[in-house]
Amino acid sequence: ARSKRNNSAVLSIPRSSSAVSNKWQHSLYIHQRTIMPSYRNVALAMFLTLHGALGFGLRTSSLASSASLRRTMSKATTTAIYSTAEATESEKKTPIKNEEAYSKVKMEDIVSLCKRRGIIFPSSEIYNGFAGFFDYGPLGSELKKNVKDNFWRHFVQRREDVVGIDSSIIHNPTTWQSSGHLDGFSDPMVDCKETKLRYRADQLFCAPVTVEECGTTVGFVCVLEANDEDMVKAAKKQAKKLLKESDRKGQAIQPFAFKDLTQVSEEEMGQIPSPGSGKPTLTMPRDFNLMFQTNVGAMQDGSSVAYLRPETAQGIFINYKNVIGTSRQKLPFGIAQIGKAFRNEITPRNFIFRSREFEQMEIEYFIPPGDDVWQPFHEKWIADSKAFLETVGLREDLMGYDVHEGDGLAHYARACTDITFKFPFGEQELMGIAARGNFDLTSHTEGSGKTLDYFDEETKEKFIPHVIEPSLGVDRLILALICSAYAEDEVNGEKRNYLSFHPSIAPVKVSVLPLVKNKEPLVKAARELFEKLQMRWNVQWDQTGAIGRRYRRADEIGVPFCVTVDFETIEDDGAVTIRDRDTTEQVRIPMDEVVPYLSKMIDGY
Repeated sequence: ARSKRNNSAVLSIPRSSSAVSNKWQHSLYIHQRTIMPSYRNVALAMFLTLHGALGFGLRTSSLASSASLRRTMSKATTTAIYSTAEATESEKKTPIKNEEAYSKVKMEDIVSLCKRRGIIFPSSEIYNGFAGFFDYGPLGSELKKNVKDNFWRHFVQRREDVVGIDSSIIHNPTTWQSSGHLDGFSDPMVDCKETKLRYRADQLFCAPVTVEECGTTVGFVCVLEANDEDMVKAAKKQAKKLLKESDRKGQAIQPFAFKDLTQVSEEEMGQIPSPGSGKPTLTMPRDFNLMFQTNVGAMQDGSSVAYLRPETAQGIFINYKNVIGTSRQKLPFGIAQIGKAFRNEITPRNFIFRSREFEQMEIEYFIPPGDDVWQPFHEKWIADSKAFLETVGLREDLMGYDVHEGDGLAHYARACTDITFKFPFGEQELMGIAARGNFDLTSHTEGSGKTLDYFDEETKEKFIPHVIEPSLGVDRLILALICSAYAEDEVNGEKRNYLSFHPSIAPVKVSVLPLVKNKEPLVKAARELFEKLQMRWNVQWDQTGAIGRRYRRADEIGVPFCVTVDFETIEDDGAVTIRDRDTTEQVRIPMDEVVPYLSKMIDGY
């Protein structure tokens, strides 16, 4: 209210705390000034500060429009924005990060987070779902698009030696005969004869239960693949039951020596309990082809059988000659593709890590033949792949390497190195970089009768190129990025959970926040900035609630920057406040410099 006698500002305070939350926008400005011109204004400033810290509400529209108050307290070099939700954060203390937060996270926590925040949903959920299939929600679809765009920019648009294609999902069936998928693309499976459940043999691990004192084996335990801690925990539970049944309750046992069911003998299989029945009812492992079969055309007979592609690589190989003839590329060069693939997994598990419908990002990099040629290319692609994963925000401390040797190598491969990631369920393959030799082009040459060789104009030689293949699953990378981004910290004693996505892949880049929603000039200025930013990025508009609460909402979905438009923006300096998600630091930026500033922070230029 304004006093008629002296035109000075008078505060209107709600009578109850409920009125604070229901009727008042509790935000105000305090402009830093070294000297107050009157005791009355000193008292007023102290009153405002005290009530802001204690959480009482004040009508900001009257305060901001008071000429007396603004003359007294403006002309400041720094502006702080206070609210009941953010009073402590405004003190600019550095957040104390909980470095052990991720180590305590379970896979169930990640799955719940993804559904709760609109990242990933179970497919067909209203019909109780469909195992091995998932749908990406509003945030997840943006995240997925950003991941694919980053891959394409990094490996295709920013390189002169890589071009892209987009091949069909269904190829001529002979493609899969030539590539070996019809005969050899299978996983070992075991069936439970009692429950009729089916398991991948290389995902079930057994171990003998041997008494420490006498060395007697009282039976076997069998657990599903998981991280070491969970597997041992499940095995101990089964071993306890075995000891009790054999009248050896409480006796110490030797450490578990796990091996998967592809390595067991028929005699051992007769003692290994099924996870479904708890009794030794498992069959011996046998091959199960993973390709989805369909029919093309009106007839439903053998001549119409086709397959959904189980990988994107073969679409590159069968288009090799077309690309050579149209792109003017010279060896060494690569062909990249991003696309859907389908595998009829026996036991899809661990959320989107192993599903039946997924997306791949692959490059086939063609090089000259020779035993002394492929190794430098292979090592360079390993380094480039690791660098890419780091640029999109994967934590280096969670990555590792797994070098395939001996029986771990495919029959055609000269070398293969996996970049691994420590998921909540254990360390697993994330990206593979394989030296495939010339197996694929040779097989398709033989199967099609078409020559897929390369003529080197310098040496005047013809040869079938060899291949280095970096291969990365989009869905696995997204899961790894969510795990890497999971963060907890403490801001002035208040616990905060947020997703620290790298700005380049964050689903929402910027949240635009008008300080109040009932001041038309302020909202108009914020809206104009919002629409301007929409031309560049996916941005969010949020005008409801206290400013601190809006910051927290943005943090939870991984928004890297919040832009607050306040009274000073429209009445004084024409600048906005930009807040950083990870550090909570705030900077004041002129309106016409907002886009260049955010472009540098998000896109790197």
